Amino acid sequence: MIRRVFAQVRERSLLVIKIVHTIVWVFFVACIAAVPVLTQRRAFVAAACCAAIVLAEVLVLALNRWSCPLTPLAGRHTDDRRPNFDIFLPEWLARHNKTVFGWLYAAGLVYLIVSWVSQSD
Repeated sequence: MIRRVFAQVRERSLLVIKIVHTIVWVFFVACIAAVPVLTQRRAFVAAACCAAIVLAEVLVLALNRWSCPLTPLAGRHTDDRRPNFDIFLPEWLARHNKTVFGWLYAAGLVYLIVSWVSQSD
């Protein structure tokens, strides 16, 4: 009986962490996607704000050995260690998340900087 209750608490805790982690991930992906869109619209300050928000997340990841701070919290509630054990993403995307969105972020930054600098000429 008590084991079952503890198992349910662990499952619910993991579920909450996965939901929060997914919401945070969607927020940062939206910021990454917003950089080139806002740049195209010549909303350079707004694009720079989105880029700065993502940069803050990159710093958090760098300080945490390139791992989301929510990952160890989720790890306390399961023995599963697949790339997507702590977030609602397909396993392939969770595995390549930093690479895919890192390149998109870098490309958006280059586009923002080049557009903003050339706009003032």
